[in-house]
Amino acid sequence: MPYVDRQNRICGFLDIEENENSGKFLRRYFILDTREDSLVWYMDNPQNLPSGSPPVGVIKLTYISKVSDATKLRPKAEFCFVMNAGMRKYFLQANDQQDLVEWVNVLNKATKITVPKQSDPLCQMDNANRQAESPGGKKQVSYRTEIVGGVPIITPTQKEEISECSDGADRNYLKRSQSHLPYFTAKHPPDNAIIKAGYCVKQGAVMKNWKRRYFQLDENTIGYFKSELEKEPLRVIPLKEVHKVQECKQR
Repeated sequence: MPYVDRQNRICGFLDIEENENSGKFLRRYFILDTREDSLVWYMDNPQNLPSGSPPVGVIKLTYISKVSDATKLRPKAEFCFVMNAGMRKYFLQANDQQDLVEWVNVLNKATKITVPKQSDPLCQMDNANRQAESPGGKKQVSYRTEIVGGVPIITPTQKEEISECSDGADRNYLKRSQSHLPYFTAKHPPDNAIIKAGYCVKQGAVMKNWKRRYFQLDENTIGYFKSELEKEPLRVIPLKEVHKVQECKQR
């Protein structure tokens, strides 16, 4: 079972498939350190290893987009769960079902994305600009909140009318952008050209609800998809159009 050590880190033993698709799981000692933003694993508890022994592997928590039960994906591996980190899936085995549930929960909690509150001045300014761009006003819509992969997702209940409203607006914006940029094509980059990929939640251009999307960054563009299984992006933004990127801190 995962436990908290004196440094407030979550620790414990798990089996991990270090070589992708090998089917071979190796026993490792894991340390989840939220202050260092990392998940580290060693051959054994570092207390039992020579001083200064390096870890076998390290994953930055910001790279982990989702952790979930994988017993159906790997039926031969008992108590198996999967971590989606960048372009790779890491399969791990817990000691029992309770151990599996606890590790999935603590990892999802450590890697969840915090949506900024509406009281954030940056968000208020952005919302005011969007309202100014939409003089027709907006309909009163009810929402529901779900936790998906540790991420709070707010979606409108009237799916048929507005579920893809923001994405439709994004597509129209993309068409307008491309008409002004003849040199730009929304071609899906090859895997070896992708600098970073993973899930984030984004706020729609028209509706203010947050949606979970799969993002890919290459040398020239950043695009996002409904999921990592989709081939065509919902929108692609040329990096030449990006003037500033900053953290929207929660107040």
